[in-house]
Amino acid sequence: MSSEQTPTPEAADEAGPRPGRLTAAAALAALEGLALVVGGAWMLVGGLTGHPDDRTSAVTGGVTLIVLALLPLLAARGLLARRGWSRGPAVVMQIMALPVAYTMVRADGTAIAAGVVLGAVAVAGLVLLVNPTTTQALGIRGPGNAGQQPGNAGK
Repeated sequence: MSSEQTPTPEAADEAGPRPGRLTAAAALAALEGLALVVGGAWMLVGGLTGHPDDRTSAVTGGVTLIVLALLPLLAARGLLARRGWSRGPAVVMQIMALPVAYTMVRADGTAIAAGVVLGAVAVAGLVLLVNPTTTQALGIRGPGNAGQQPGNAGK
């Protein structure tokens, strides 16, 4: 036996450069996660130090947002590491952001602009995550391609 082993197709794919679409999807997921952390910390600090109408709700909401931020942050890390499992949580976060954006757009003041931005980020994230380049880079095979090696689809 030789000391050199033939690399698997998955290892060869990971050795190549990361597609820009995958990097952009990871950046959007990380941005959403950071926004949730900031929003949760703001609610938590306001609930503990300020005079909210309901201190318990403010603290609970802040903790909930901070815990919820783990999902897109872990998904962003997985996308950067080209882990196939990471696309699911990232897509779920984008889908969850759409009704929030819609609600914000129907509100008053600065919430409208924030809702437009959130909606644009969610749609852009979804487009990047379902892009064939991203799917291939993550090693995700479509229906009917379960027996084929990544990169050999359609050959």
